[in-house]
Amino acid sequence: MYVDTYIINQKHYKPIKIEHHHIRSMLFMNASPVLNSTFDLTTVIFISALTVLSVLSLCFIFHLRFKSKSLTFLQNFNSLWTVRFLLVLFIFFWSIVELLRLPFFRRRYLYPFLPALGTSEQTHLCKISVVLSLGFFEPAFLVTLLFLLNASITKKTPKDSWAITFVLVTCVPLFILHGLLVYFNPLENQIPILLRQHSVVLEDETVLCAFPFLNSVVFAAFGAAYCTWFLFSCWRVLSLVINKNLRIRIYALGTVVLVALPLQVVSLAFTVLWTPEDEIYGVVSLVVFLGAFCCAVTGEGILVIKPISDALEAGSHCGCSWSGSRRQESLPPPPPPRLEETKMEERDGDVDLEDGLLRG
Repeated sequence: MYVDTYIINQKHYKPIKIEHHHIRSMLFMNASPVLNSTFDLTTVIFISALTVLSVLSLCFIFHLRFKSKSLTFLQNFNSLWTVRFLLVLFIFFWSIVELLRLPFFRRRYLYPFLPALGTSEQTHLCKISVVLSLGFFEPAFLVTLLFLLNASITKKTPKDSWAITFVLVTCVPLFILHGLLVYFNPLENQIPILLRQHSVVLEDETVLCAFPFLNSVVFAAFGAAYCTWFLFSCWRVLSLVINKNLRIRIYALGTVVLVALPLQVVSLAFTVLWTPEDEIYGVVSLVVFLGAFCCAVTGEGILVIKPISDALEAGSHCGCSWSGSRRQESLPPPPPPRLEETKMEERDGDVDLEDGLLRG
């Protein structure tokens, strides 16, 4: 379809013909880069913070990996570095998928590289985000977090291949089920559109992503089973922990996960009461995002950054002791231990206990 557009060129009008979809594209490109709402802005800020935390976690993981090659003591702490790497990787990809849900992100950062990104393509991105976010990446990092928690109380460190198998066996069937509900639902014509809509197209051709109710129900079933398993695992760990600091960490991890995940499930259920055009829908969607965000931040902080920082600190003390033992034969007998040395030995004992509980 063509329309006549007139421009002023040296005191006379010159008619030119421009395709209709080119006009729509130019309007789309010239749209204000301001975010649609404060909820989009809040989501972008939290995702940016999570990305920085994920990069910091990767730095800790690889630093411990390289450090353990020269210090034998650190190899026990580094036995499950691949599993922690997977945890951070799943969290990072989940945050990227959440960005695809934001119209601002699609308009500002995807359209310059994908000029043919029309309403149908954006609708397809909304479908992909539902399947990947609720169906794979979020369950994957939650299951990996649970694996690290269970591995902390095993007498023998499990192999990395067990972690990958554990995640795939748990998440792949869930991923397939979400994909079938979005793309190949045989009951699609019998279900009200309010229960199966994954996106809404506004008059200005802005596409707003939504959470299909059936996919929310499947994720709710996963959340209920996961919370039960996670609660049992926390109880097992706490029954073996005698270190006060470790008990505080486990309590913090359990409280955040067992509060944030059910809150996310309840918020997903409430999304059916409104449409994406309503402002209250943005509030509920933000709560859904924050539920998973809190689980991700707590998992990286308690199961990645803090144990590795403690391991590096303990490794530095062990390295000093090892280097001093090489000169022991040429030195006079050591004096009786002082109070500071006794405290250091007690702290090393706590670190050895933490190695058995939160190694990796």
